[in-house]
Amino acid sequence: MSNDDLHLDRSNHHDLHPYMIECAAEAARVARGVRAAQLDDPTHCPDWDVRAMVNHWVLYTSHGLEHRALRKQLSEELTARDFTADPDWAKAYAAQLDRAVAAWADPAVWEGEIDLGMAKMPAGELAPMIIKELAVHGWDVATATGQEYRVSDGAARLVLDVVDKHGALYRQYDGFADPVPVPDDAPVFERALAASGRDPRQTAVGKVDH
Repeated sequence: MSNDDLHLDRSNHHDLHPYMIECAAEAARVARGVRAAQLDDPTHCPDWDVRAMVNHWVLYTSHGLEHRALRKQLSEELTARDFTADPDWAKAYAAQLDRAVAAWADPAVWEGEIDLGMAKMPAGELAPMIIKELAVHGWDVATATGQEYRVSDGAARLVLDVVDKHGALYRQYDGFADPVPVPDDAPVFERALAASGRDPRQTAVGKVDH
């Protein structure tokens, strides 16, 4: 563990907002690499094609991210929308990510609680969970479309922390599968993916045209 790790506050705006910026930028890059011909391809998530996975990703990691900051609930129109019906969905996703990340730039947003509908959670605890969603679902989309999702060691450690802390809760709601065994010396992000029930050695399961 580095000295930086020892002083990193996992619920602090100053420490975590840069990881949100990083993971959002990488998500936008991956989105731009998804081609229309791949949207009907299968993925490694049962019953989800690339279109369904992308719609979930866009909804919760961009619109949901901004709505949480603003203390608003997602509308039925948004939750039912097929974002991929717009040929420029990746451009729109990147713009929405920018708005969401900007909304979390205010340190005051990280204070207090956020109403999730059925429960409330401290904003500083929820924010890392959404950063995890950006990274893990970004990897899902990247892998399903023959791409790579890249994160820094610091962001990877944050994702692993979230997965370790909340893994049981995610499995309770079928968000994670059982952990996948990986070597103890595997890269941090691979360990995080494996702990979330994903095989970090997974390759694209659909057709990939380069």
